Amino acid sequence: MNTPNETIQTSAPLDIALVTETYLPEVNGVAVTVARMVEGLLKRGNRIHMIRPRQGRSDVCSEQANYRETLVAGMAIPGYSALRIGLPAKGLLVKMWSKQRPDIVHIATEGPLGWSALAAARTLEIPVSTDFHTNFHCYAKHYRIGLFTKPMAAYLRNFHNKASCTIVPTDSLQRQLERDGYQNVIVVSRGVDSELFHPVKRSEQLRASWGAQEDTPVVMLVSRLAPEKNLNVVIQAFEQMRKMNPLARLVMVGDGPARAELQLNNPHVIFAGMQTGEALAQHYASGDIFLYPSLTETYGNVTVESMASGLATVAFDYAAARQHIRHDQNGLLVPYEDTQAFIAQSQAIVTDMERVNRLRHAARHSMESQTWERIMGDLESVLNNTIRSQGVRHGQPELSAATD
Repeated sequence: MNTPNETIQTSAPLDIALVTETYLPEVNGVAVTVARMVEGLLKRGNRIHMIRPRQGRSDVCSEQANYRETLVAGMAIPGYSALRIGLPAKGLLVKMWSKQRPDIVHIATEGPLGWSALAAARTLEIPVSTDFHTNFHCYAKHYRIGLFTKPMAAYLRNFHNKASCTIVPTDSLQRQLERDGYQNVIVVSRGVDSELFHPVKRSEQLRASWGAQEDTPVVMLVSRLAPEKNLNVVIQAFEQMRKMNPLARLVMVGDGPARAELQLNNPHVIFAGMQTGEALAQHYASGDIFLYPSLTETYGNVTVESMASGLATVAFDYAAARQHIRHDQNGLLVPYEDTQAFIAQSQAIVTDMERVNRLRHAARHSMESQTWERIMGDLESVLNNTIRSQGVRHGQPELSAATD
């Protein structure tokens, strides 16, 4: 986590206890988003106490200007060995927050550590805000635990409704959660680093390593390679694209439990592995078309990263794609779960590079105003409003001590 070089003064800096079960250098959308949140809130003059699981034996607490960490015990998530969840720690949190009380507790994840933080904050009557980042209940069917879908959905709803508010990144997700019985759902969008993700990062040397010439259509996917990402749809779409243009290349950036099987069954696909920072930006910008088939996103950071990088993006009509893509103006939207339409749109665009280039230019232009600085101002306002409204939340029943 880099300390911001410039501070934007705010009228009343906040003391924020931020609880998350994933953080950099772990590579996933939640970790990246939380890191952006930390950077943005610090830049606005706030103070942050981060509570997260220890990521390994060599992991140590970081302490910088207005930022400090407390590390707790954790364990690997089954099926996600690279990610960890925090173990219950209510007693520790109550002790810490009794000695140094934060203005608000913001919980980014809903695991055992997040639940403990919610219980501790309610015990001490500290305002609590939560993020809804991941549709865990949608993941259940992909990991042979479909019987847990309803209990998991009930758990998430119960968790978030015990907080003062739940923050989501899109209007459509807000409406979905409200239909499902969630209360006090507030929209705060997400930004994109349009300086990092930029068409100027395009690398002809990288394209050449993929066997692509200047006019070769390069199709990109950036994703965790996991069952819930619907990756077979990309493979199906690309097979049809190759029929239209046999020179087309597919580059899959990322890693995960599905990679070995995908790589074995698709030797013509280029697997670039996990990329971060400048290398990731180069990979994005060196493509032409971005296919994103996932149906389980709450937002989908890769959608806006691809658009900022100047790619013609094909995505299902929900989450970040619905929020930012205007069909055939700056990308292509496909009806949710309509696999055949996704394949058809992908097949059609690969034969029309003039259309691809038009969409690429418009996509980049539409992302230039989607800055994290503006988004963090919106988040700060929500946190301040939550603190001011705390008095109306005290009548709710307390969580059982068994949550510790």
